[in-house]
Formats: sequence, structure tokens, C-alpha cells
Amino acid sequence: MTPVIALVGRPNVGKSTLFNQMTRSRDALVADFPGLTRDRKYGEGSYEGQRFIVIDTGGLTGDEQGLDLEMARQSMQAVEEADIVLFLVDGRAGLTAGDELIADHMRRSGKQAHLVVNKTDGQNPDIAAADFYSLGFASTFLIAASHNRGIRSMLEILLPSEEDRAEEDRADRYPGIRIGVVGRPNVGKSTLVNRMLGEDRVVVFDMPGTTRDSVYVPYERQGKQYTLIDTAGVRRRKNVSEVVEKFSIIKTLQAIDDAHVVILVIDARQGLVDQDLHLIGFVLDAGRSLVIAVNKWDGMDPEDRARVKEQVKRRLDFLDYADKHYISALHGSGVGVMYESVEACYDSAMAKWPTNRLTALLQDAVAQHQPPMVQGRRIKLRYAHQGGSNPPVVVVHGNQVDALPGAYKRYLENTFRKVLNVTGSPIRFQFRAGENPFASKVDRLTPRQKVKKDNDQKQGPSPKKKRQKSLKR
Repeated sequence: MTPVIALVGRPNVGKSTLFNQMTRSRDALVADFPGLTRDRKYGEGSYEGQRFIVIDTGGLTGDEQGLDLEMARQSMQAVEEADIVLFLVDGRAGLTAGDELIADHMRRSGKQAHLVVNKTDGQNPDIAAADFYSLGFASTFLIAASHNRGIRSMLEILLPSEEDRAEEDRADRYPGIRIGVVGRPNVGKSTLVNRMLGEDRVVVFDMPGTTRDSVYVPYERQGKQYTLIDTAGVRRRKNVSEVVEKFSIIKTLQAIDDAHVVILVIDARQGLVDQDLHLIGFVLDAGRSLVIAVNKWDGMDPEDRARVKEQVKRRLDFLDYADKHYISALHGSGVGVMYESVEACYDSAMAKWPTNRLTALLQDAVAQHQPPMVQGRRIKLRYAHQGGSNPPVVVVHGNQVDALPGAYKRYLENTFRKVLNVTGSPIRFQFRAGENPFASKVDRLTPRQKVKKDNDQKQGPSPKKKRQKSLKR
């Protein structure tokens, strides 16, 4: 579905300028006096392959009469039609009573509204937006529409990514929480699926390779929708010879991408082997939440159980955020408790955090432990916002972010995971440098500077520079 974005705000705050920038056109009239736009105007834009519709509206004051009242009705009609509402304010004029009245209208409309502070060029954006935070919007964007600054990063947050659109397609086909069950052959994956379903839904036999294709089973448990995905066992590459088994492995990897939460089944009798670690690598590369299930726990001696627990703790130390369950899929012991971990993982993977919360958390983390110096300049991390879900993506904006060391990135990940209470799911960070407003400007010399430069080149270095050069030698 194509999202519809409505631009609302007081007169002369830059709505038509932003409309032209988003649609890459000059369809909306722009002039430096209020009240130019009266009817609502539609335009089409695109960003990273995602199409959207923009609605430009007339200015609102909050106490309209006569013609202004008809313009206000047009604007409120655009708000009703829109999926996303951008409330523009003037960063130079500051917070006004009209802004407060319009903000109250936005809250009562029940629409997804975002605050956009325009005209931040030529001043400190944070100082320009300081007064507007009192309006209480969950997300605030700082832009300069006339210079096309900050608009791309705003659209990146507002519009669904390609992964989110694919997620919506999968949600239509397979409802609820999708749980993928993966592991090596003959570790008890199908037995666990049947136990979680409460019926013999998939074939179980004591022979490796019984399951050839990924089986999707939608079901309901305690009023909640789930989809279990039973997959084929994945062996080491050198042991794979049949063509059918190669296709089965591809289906398993696709099932990992389709899942919200992956349950990795490990055979307690054989212990943790290298192929289990390879499978964990596939799950982490896909960014999926992970639950470890050590199966065939029944009938083991206390010494063997202690040895397996020590091995899991030692070799999976890097997965301290993932829950580990010791179960018996055949007898059902410990299986029911896994649903709590699955739901916690799903909530973490699909969580939505407002921009102001992530930015405040980033600022607290930087105040606690600052980034290092690079070539005599401190790396600055300015603000953060969420860039996606499953896995949750946090986009951090700043300068010199390419020089940020890996240790500091891990520090941020651990801090965000602890404060946001993320369980079982990896967190991905993306670091982006701010736009340089002078990057497109060419340093042109005045006629007087050109003459001086030509004279300097003809005369060579001055006597003072010659003495300095000889002293250095």
C-alpha cells in the first residue's frame, strides 16, 4: 500500500518548499509571504524504491474565520486521508500559540503525527528545536527544506524499508509468531514440533533425513496465533551428496529468514559440535532471535548433565542474551516453558522505540564513556533513531563515525540491550555521518585574490618563508 503523507502547519513555515523537495518538482507555488497555498495539493514521490503520496495544505492558525476557515477544513480533510502527518514549525520564529493549538488538533485526530522543525539552517539545530520539545511529540525531525537538508534521513525513518515490506507479505501468508525449528539431522526437531502442537503433525522416524522440506504449520495456543516451521537437518557440506538434500538445506536457510524466532535444537547425548555453531552463525547473520533447546535430556547421568552444561556455557558465552532450555521433546518436559522465551524474543525483535528515547539513551551512554579522539578531534555522536525491526536496527548519526572502534560499538550495543531490555534478539547498529553543507560549494577566488595568487607564484616564496625553511634543515 502506498503511504500518504500530509504536511500541515502555520502559514509560511515551508510546507510548499518541503512538498517540492519530496516530489522533486516545482508544482507548489513558493513565495516569502503567508497564505499562498489555499487548496490541498497532491504529489507523488519516491525514496529507495518506495513510492508515497504527499499532500500540501494551506496554513492553519487555530482561530480561523471566513476564507481561512475553508482552508482549515481542507487541511483537516488531508489529515483524515493521510497515513502519516508531518506538523511543520518554524525554527527561526520559535514556539507560538498557534503551534500549540495545531498540536492539540493533531493529538485529537488520532493520526501518526511527527514534528518537523524547519528553517534550521544558519543556526544550531538543537537550540532551534529546544522550545518545540514541550509539545510532546514522540519523534522530532530537524530539516532545512530550502537547502534539502535532513529530508532523506526523515524519509528513511518514516517509510517502511524493503525488509519491512517483505515482512508484511510474510505476515499475510503466515499469521502470528513464526517459530523456526532448526538443527542437525536426528536431534529431535520433528518430535519437538509435534510436542509443541500437541498432535502428530509431521513424520517422526529414527533415521536422519526424514524431513526433506520445510513444513509451515499455523495454529493457535491460548488465544495467540503461531506458525511452527519444521525444517530439514543440516549436515556438514562434505557429507552432503544427494541433490534433494542440497535443496533441503536451501529451504532451511529460507525458513530461518521467514521466522521471527529460531529454536536451535542440540542433541545432549552428542554435546555441542561445530555444525551447531555454524547453524548459530546462519541465524545471527539473518538477524533472527534465538532460543537454545538442548534435547534428549531425560535419562542422562548427573555427571553427563553437568559436563554438557559446562560445555554450553563455555562455547556459547557470546550468546549470553539467548535463553537456554534443557528439554525432552519425547516426554514433553521443559517444552511448555519455551513459549515464554519465544514471546519475549518476539517482543524484543519487533519492539518500536521513539526517537527521543533512543537519542536520550545515546547521550547518556556518551556522557558515561566518550568516544575516542581521532587525529586530534573527538568523534561526536549526535542522535539516534530506529531503522527497522526483526532484528531491531538503531541508526546513529554523527561525524567521523567510520573511525569508531569496534570496542565502542560493542559498548553501545551492550548499553542499549541492557536499558531497552532486549532478550534473545541481536541489535544491529548503523552509523552515518552528517551532511556537509559546504560539500557542493566551490571555493572561487575573487579577481583581487587571483592577482595576488599569480604574483606570489611569479615571485616565489618570501624571504621569511625561506629563512623558516633553512632553519628546518
